[in-house]
Amino acid sequence: MSRKPVIAGNWKMFKTVSEALTFVRGIRQATVGLGYAEVVLCPPFTALALMSEGLRGSGISLGAQDVFWEDKGAFTGEISPVMLKDAGCSYVIVGHSERRQYFRETDEKVNRKVKAVLGHGLTPIMCVGETLDEREAGVTEKIVRAQTTAGLAGLAPEQVAGMVIAYEPVWAIGTGRTASDEDAQSVIAYIRDIVREQCGETAAGNVRILYGGSVKPENTAGLMSKRDIDGALVGGASLEVKSFTEIIKRTSETRR
Repeated sequence: MSRKPVIAGNWKMFKTVSEALTFVRGIRQATVGLGYAEVVLCPPFTALALMSEGLRGSGISLGAQDVFWEDKGAFTGEISPVMLKDAGCSYVIVGHSERRQYFRETDEKVNRKVKAVLGHGLTPIMCVGETLDEREAGVTEKIVRAQTTAGLAGLAPEQVAGMVIAYEPVWAIGTGRTASDEDAQSVIAYIRDIVREQCGETAAGNVRILYGGSVKPENTAGLMSKRDIDGALVGGASLEVKSFTEIIKRTSETRR
């Protein structure tokens, strides 16, 4: 099964609107001719609408970093999937470990968000992954299974086939530590097996599963050479045009 790789940049709480637009001008120029991998930029909410204009015609997709599950209502400070679609988004990160850790997002909330995103024709990038304590306790598979199973609960196989899952070991995010190519492949293959059990062979064969956690140009080719790794959710290295472009380039070269 040939799955087109996705390289998604999660900017987290970085870049003002003017900084974001400067980045867009740079990345448009730098990625001309690097069309094999699908590229997604996920800036803060404040930059979405203007970045959508700036990316028009570039082939680069726009994503949001979070969403609320209701279309509208008295939910101060929240952003609905309707608003994200209107702002030009096609992807939404859901259940990132920082949302789970700092904002107490549960598997049930993640599932509600995934359903809301899909319900409006957007593509969720659903994050799963274990902490360092959980890894050292040998319960990586247990944690990943629980998060994946709950996150996909109630979804039709065709919905799962079209979404994106990101395996992000929490201990590797922003720490400079990266799971080995073999470890990342092993867990991602396990996630694909869970999808196969829950949603069938077609969904398992089509769902794209990314690796995230201190992805850099230097470790990109090794990760992308693994058969079940379909791209990367990139943090710090997505904030600079040069490093992000190099990740896209190396992914395209490895996966062609």
